[in-house]
Amino acid sequence: MDSVLSKLPKQSDPNVLIGFDTADDAGVYRLSDELALVQTVDFFTPIVDDPYTFGQIAAANSLSDVYAMGGRPISALSIVGFPNNADRLDILEKILQGGHAKMQEAGCAVIGGHSIGDDEMKFGYAVTGVVNPQRVWANAGARAGDRLVLTKRIGTGIISTALKIGAATEEAVKAATESMVTLNRAGAEVALGFPVHAATDITGFGLLGHAREMAVAGKVSLVLDHTRIGLLPGAVEYSRQGHLPGGLKRNMEFVAGCVEFAEGIPEEIKNLLFDPQTSGGLLFSVEAAASANLVKSLAERGVPAREVGEVMEKTHPLIRIR
Repeated sequence: MDSVLSKLPKQSDPNVLIGFDTADDAGVYRLSDELALVQTVDFFTPIVDDPYTFGQIAAANSLSDVYAMGGRPISALSIVGFPNNADRLDILEKILQGGHAKMQEAGCAVIGGHSIGDDEMKFGYAVTGVVNPQRVWANAGARAGDRLVLTKRIGTGIISTALKIGAATEEAVKAATESMVTLNRAGAEVALGFPVHAATDITGFGLLGHAREMAVAGKVSLVLDHTRIGLLPGAVEYSRQGHLPGGLKRNMEFVAGCVEFAEGIPEEIKNLLFDPQTSGGLLFSVEAAASANLVKSLAERGVPAREVGEVMEKTHPLIRIR
């Protein structure tokens, strides 16, 4: 997709503050000096068995891009691909109910949508949010000396893969599901009170894929401490057993040339750093002096955040894992 997008004309509208050419989480369009729109879209196939929960996860995932830009979601349009089988409409109803409930929790109005017949179920939303143009969080902006704070544990892709073949325990599935249905709202609201220089949410490109985007955009290098990164229950075991999603392997191919691992880091841990996440946490690049207080304030709002690394002057390799 990068190679295709790079061939499209550059944006000429001066009100496009962030477009598709910077690999950011959402687009930002300025309406006035005090107000800009944040726009994003995301949808995918089911990753859990329960349709209501799938709807919740799809909604939380779609909303996440707005929070990652420092914005507040205000409206959404649903996107549905569903088999043309009237006998299964109860499943669609539950998916929509789950998504609607999560949108209500976010204070985001669902004002319409579009559906098509599709043999493979798909669901998600196009979400619009608002943000002050002077306070947009972008991928770019990370500064040498900043600390990196991650708000959720990782491992949802590997756990979902284990679930598909019946290898995941109830405990692991419950923990992963609870993480995926949790909005990034609290994390974003808390961080707005701190000197955050850059932010992104951790989704399909995995922790290292999104970290790479932050490093490239900010012309900096990142150092991550793998012992500080929170891992969901069962994730290490299923990684060791080889329950790896296809997206993990693609992420590895895309990012591997930019990453250097310290000796002794187990393969199962390396896998998890490439693991594609669904409705993952926010990664903040925050002023070093504020990092500890940010983590503390996030914890007070029930966000299991951790400081996981730091930002350095640009060097080779782009990302180091210690």
